[in-house]
Amino acid sequence: MSACAKDIPYATLKAKYTTPASRFVALPDGVTVHYRDQGTPSAPPIILVHGFAANLDTWEPWVQRLGKDHRVVTLDLAAHGLTTVPAGYKVTTEGQVAIVDGVAQTLKLDHFALAGNSMGGGVAWNYTLAHPDKVSALILVDSAGAPVDPAAVKKKGGPPFVFVLLRNPVGRALLRQINPRPLAEKGLKQAYIDPTLVTPKLVDRYVELALAPGHRDLLLNGQAAPRKPVTAETFKAIHAPTLVMHGEADTVIPVAAGKALAAAIPGAKLILYPGVGHVPMEQIPDKSAADLEAFLATVPAQ
Repeated sequence: MSACAKDIPYATLKAKYTTPASRFVALPDGVTVHYRDQGTPSAPPIILVHGFAANLDTWEPWVQRLGKDHRVVTLDLAAHGLTTVPAGYKVTTEGQVAIVDGVAQTLKLDHFALAGNSMGGGVAWNYTLAHPDKVSALILVDSAGAPVDPAAVKKKGGPPFVFVLLRNPVGRALLRQINPRPLAEKGLKQAYIDPTLVTPKLVDRYVELALAPGHRDLLLNGQAAPRKPVTAETFKAIHAPTLVMHGEADTVIPVAAGKALAAAIPGAKLILYPGVGHVPMEQIPDKSAADLEAFLATVPAQ
């Protein structure tokens, strides 16, 4: 593998990964959230929530394409990007939902479309269940949390090896000790499908932000399980207009999971992308953003 990688100070990471649009807000529970509020301030708002080990930069292709007609808010969840948490903080789905709500309250957004990719999709649909009056539309992009037996959605070749390591204590202990770059690069190529998208700059971003102080321990401790078992019944309570988007070549969350979500959420629309992997907003930004725009155009004004 390689030598153990040391933490990178937040000051160094902020100098590299903030932009003029970056803002920080301290929430009551001690979490300080990095977010960006871009696009057209007077336009309908949409909040975008990233996936596991990613950060808000994953949405920049959509920000660029949606910004003319939407106010686009992106954020870093706990243990990700430039968001910091207090000592002893435990990552939970409820805590991530609270971060989304904290940013929405900071920006005085009472009603907005909400999109999430992968783990962020799980945060998005949990948010919609917790705050149904605030979500005008729900967009799930290769989302986690489908009401389906994991054994039924296994895909040939399996998920990136880093996810295999995350599933057991020995693997997590190993990940704490090694330089994450080799595994990150391989895993990203599997997730993105198109190897030309996995540039050194992209790999740097994933690896360096994972090396923020405390992030590895928080990430490797795993996400807390939902308080109640997730079944198809869980999703019947979602009444927001919903779009499910899923890459058919996704090896992280196979397409059967996207189909199951669309079937479980009343009235959900499903769009599948042949040959596309885990991050359609980056792999096919023009097509996926256009599909989102077309969907949002059908959502009744609030």
